[in-house]
Amino acid sequence: MRQVRDRRDDEPAFVLHTYAYRETSLIAETFTQASGRVAMVARGAKRPRSELRGVLQAFQPLELSWAGSGELKTLLKAEWRGGMPLPGGAALLCGFYLNELLLKLLPKEDPHPLLFSDYADALRALAGDASAAMQAATLRRFELRLLAALGYALPLTRDVDSGAPIDAGARYHYAFDRGPRLVASEPRAAWPVVRGATLIALATEHYPDADVAGEAKRLMRRVLDHYLDERRIFSRRVVQDLAALDDEDDGR
Repeated sequence: MRQVRDRRDDEPAFVLHTYAYRETSLIAETFTQASGRVAMVARGAKRPRSELRGVLQAFQPLELSWAGSGELKTLLKAEWRGGMPLPGGAALLCGFYLNELLLKLLPKEDPHPLLFSDYADALRALAGDASAAMQAATLRRFELRLLAALGYALPLTRDVDSGAPIDAGARYHYAFDRGPRLVASEPRAAWPVVRGATLIALATEHYPDADVAGEAKRLMRRVLDHYLDERRIFSRRVVQDLAALDDEDDGR
């Protein structure tokens, strides 16, 4: 009996990453609205006259049609939906960071339509405001929503031992897979220490100053590294290197 090929038509999607496949084709890692993360081969996409050549770009809303019953699908059609400006400069690097998080944390073909909307909102925010503070807040918001979608929502508003509301002036260990615990006398080197004000900032998505924003970034880095299980985020290092260059320029 001939195997029936699973087919999807005109599904909203974004391209997360592409890489060469054989001589003339590409493999596109995509994030789709109803099917989640899907890998598909775009046959002939590297040819100069291919209709797919200029369409399979990151950060642009697309409609994709594909078929296939295995892990690697066959792309049948790709159309640009438009209506979204491209991020540029540092915002573009932030976009690549979001894509890398999705590639390394999101299981294949696991639908997350709400996260798809969160991703589109994050891209719009990054393209719409070039300020570093806004970019940082956008990244923290998406990191939290990604972890929640994967079942790793971060408790941020109460001490997990006592149930007491977080005290902005207190310091807490953030216990992975559990939440904040008031700092006691004994050291817990495996857990990051964070101020209550930073936990409140993450919960409310409001960062009153650079110190709170910086500590929130460091906490989220530790939490994400815990779930990444030693898989490196390469775009994060690029952003850090650029920030170091900016600091050097400021000191001249």
